[in-house]
Amino acid sequence: MPKFHYIALDQNGQETTGVIDAASDAEAISQLRASQLYPTSVAQEGKADAAAIKKRSSRSSSKSKGKAATGKAPANARVKGKTLMIFTRQLATLIDSGLPLLRGLTVLGRQEPNPVMKRTINTLADNVQTGSTFSESLSQFPKIYNKLYVNMVKAGELGGVLEIVLNRLAEYQEKAQKLKNKIVAAMVYPIIVMFIAVTIMIFLMLVIVPRFEQIFEDMLGSKNKLPALTKAVIGFSRWIGDNIWYLLIGGALIFIFWKIFSSTKGGRIAIDRFKLKMPLFGDVQRKTAISRFSRTLGTLVTSGVPILQALNITRETAGNVVVADAINKVHDAVKEGESMVAPLEGSGVFPPMVISMVDVGEETGQLPEMLLKISDVYEDEVDNSVSALTSMLEPLMIVMLAVVVGIIVMALFLPLIQVIQGLSQGAA
Repeated sequence: MPKFHYIALDQNGQETTGVIDAASDAEAISQLRASQLYPTSVAQEGKADAAAIKKRSSRSSSKSKGKAATGKAPANARVKGKTLMIFTRQLATLIDSGLPLLRGLTVLGRQEPNPVMKRTINTLADNVQTGSTFSESLSQFPKIYNKLYVNMVKAGELGGVLEIVLNRLAEYQEKAQKLKNKIVAAMVYPIIVMFIAVTIMIFLMLVIVPRFEQIFEDMLGSKNKLPALTKAVIGFSRWIGDNIWYLLIGGALIFIFWKIFSSTKGGRIAIDRFKLKMPLFGDVQRKTAISRFSRTLGTLVTSGVPILQALNITRETAGNVVVADAINKVHDAVKEGESMVAPLEGSGVFPPMVISMVDVGEETGQLPEMLLKISDVYEDEVDNSVSALTSMLEPLMIVMLAVVVGIIVMALFLPLIQVIQGLSQGAA
């Protein structure tokens, strides 16, 4: 029978670890609950998760011996999305295992390694203990828990299904983080390659080419004898050297103008519209926006948040002004008792397949389920698009870098070849 490593909490909220024989994960969890233990992590021996449980268990036990963070967290406290995602998943697991909310918060606050999150959790626990609802406590930290998070928890409290809502929140955050990582991976690669290409070109133009120019003058005695390509490269090198400060100042001014322009309403609309239409990356941006819209709205409505309030929250978390404007029109249409289809179709952002699926969802009364299916489909589309984009950009960037360096190297070696040929003819 397989062995399962586990981390669990006893009735006093103390963390304990061990190994149990069971036929499956579900049976292992059932055995632990029958023993008055509340499992937080269970993994079969030999798998990567089992090693992670043992490592995390030892780290948590060692940290729990240290002094707990004291003092309340400030209202403007911030933590990384991954830290919040882990907290949500752990709290959902504890409550789903039957642990009361207050005890779950106390346990998580005791073992949390992040000092800011530790103080935040302890503050939440204090507020809940003094009679505040969990959602009211969360709303005191808007930089950590956004409106989506707070309203979903509030709906879960009102419906008595907090553990289900927390599980949905954890799943939402995990998928959102995964999607974000894919987009970052697609954007970072070309930026790094472009930065390297520009750095190499500037170094060659400001350091290497001027030295070769002096060598050529000493060897040939006249610049008119240089090949046309070499003259062009040397001229470009001199132009960069003579105008380097103007170029730096110009770059700084462009950056400042871009920040000012993007902070205006019209500028933000123009930039976000361009993002959706730009070559190569526009398709990924559009699919990402559709996936985020569908996942957010579907998760909110499924958790019991009223549709109009859910649309307001989705609009605020859209991440794109054009998409947010489309969601605002959907909100107005729904408020008037109309269908979501017409404003979605009129926005020009959502493709016919999405509009048709939303239409079917409204007709059958399964809009939340249909929205989550749309999100799943478009997350896969983003994954495929990012993979295809990366596969296409890699050779293009390498070729571009090779061409830039190759032209400069060729321009520097052509005069040397010319000198060697002249020496050979003179010797003959």
